[in-house]
Amino acid sequence: MGWLSRLLAVTSLATCIAAFAAPAHAEKRVALVVGNNDYRNVPKLQKAVNDARTMGDTLKQLGFTVMVAENQNRQAFSQTLLAFDKAVGAGDTAFFFYAGHGFEIAGQNFLLPTDVPAATEGQEELVRDASILADRIIERMQNRKVRTAILVFDACRNNPFERAGTRAVAGGGGLAPMTQLPEGVFSVFSAGPRQTALDRLSNDDTNPNSVFTRTFAKELTQPGANLVQVAQRTRRLVSELAETVRHKQIPVYFDQMVDDVFLNGMASKAQPEAAAKPAEPLQKLAALPPVQQLKPQNDSVNAPIAMFSRHNGGWTVVFSIADPTLGISWRMGDAGDFRETGFIDTLDPRTRKRMPNPSIELPADAPAAMIQVRYVDTNGELQGPFPIRFDPEAALIRDQRKILDMTATSWLSFREFNGLLVYYTHLMSYRCAIREVRVGIDSAVPDKVLKMPPCDPRDPSAIPHEAQPYLKLAPATKSVSVELTYRDGSVSEIKSFRR
Repeated sequence: MGWLSRLLAVTSLATCIAAFAAPAHAEKRVALVVGNNDYRNVPKLQKAVNDARTMGDTLKQLGFTVMVAENQNRQAFSQTLLAFDKAVGAGDTAFFFYAGHGFEIAGQNFLLPTDVPAATEGQEELVRDASILADRIIERMQNRKVRTAILVFDACRNNPFERAGTRAVAGGGGLAPMTQLPEGVFSVFSAGPRQTALDRLSNDDTNPNSVFTRTFAKELTQPGANLVQVAQRTRRLVSELAETVRHKQIPVYFDQMVDDVFLNGMASKAQPEAAAKPAEPLQKLAALPPVQQLKPQNDSVNAPIAMFSRHNGGWTVVFSIADPTLGISWRMGDAGDFRETGFIDTLDPRTRKRMPNPSIELPADAPAAMIQVRYVDTNGELQGPFPIRFDPEAALIRDQRKILDMTATSWLSFREFNGLLVYYTHLMSYRCAIREVRVGIDSAVPDKVLKMPPCDPRDPSAIPHEAQPYLKLAPATKSVSVELTYRDGSVSEIKSFRR
């Protein structure tokens, strides 16, 4: 683990030029929101129309031209989609929201108009012919050459065809995952496969919207959040609300976007303090403060920054200084002598002299302290000292998360030994950055929590001998999905690993 941490630290130093993702450009923003309550042959719904109206109002605030359609039968639904086709064009951002009954047949999702027949076992074709295929909506957007297509389905309810004493159309609650999306498409489901979405939390819940829509609409208006962040925050908040009533509902999203898409502006570099704070439920998850770098007393724009990397022997601290330097020195705290970092066997092309060593080593048990750094510029003048805060607990989390992000393809590995095993040794090695690990067996929705040993800051990468770093799986298992909740409360993308 030590060589990997050192390598990543050097790599980070060598590639410190940041690339900032720009929001997707669109000619215009157009949205269609559909809410179906008044079903004739299957159970009626209470909140789908309200959900569509709420989403329509929200999208108008975000600059969308909004078409709202309510209680659509098959013919009206088709005409509405034709009108939507005409309203969008090349380069546009198109947003489609549907609240109502949905149904999955053989891996395909169908949106049910209000006049869908009450089908029974063996009558799946009736449902197909009378409904709207969700994939076809994506194809229509592609045919119009939209740049960004966003689809949101609050349709993961119980099987609408179930009847007491009869055999229902094959299918269960929830919709099928849309994992094979074309480029430029982003989809969100109010619940995962085989999960159902809550309309309300209790009989005393008077909110006019479903649990998903009330949360998603609010998160959409958060300034500076891209679509992935909106989806991740919605997933976390909805799942927490559902857990309060002992229900499992974990919204899922599928991302094939080329750009980061910001519907309410990009994050400002100088956000007001109130705007920069996370939502209240996320604050409860935050475990440790971020590593802070104090502003130098002389306000120099060339003040050093530091990257901290934990390895088996202790800490490597790499200083990054924009100016060419002739020497670097440092000390811990405000008292004592400064120590030179020495030189490496490389010529700095800017000075044609040996390059000062940009790194120092600290022991594994080094306490939190202020590191004072100074350097000699090309004119021979001493710059600094500059204070850099060293917080070993927060630095460990940041370092391990960086490694996890850079090595996501190694989170899980399969092995056949007296059966099928999936190892998560890599995640255990960097568990200090992780609050929770969830996996899904042959599912795109991680719904099983992996047990992880506690973090040991004295030897963070060591795996206790009693820990079992693998799961035994059924021999027919094809894939495992995994999602990490980090110590700061943020959530990773869902990664899928196939045998």
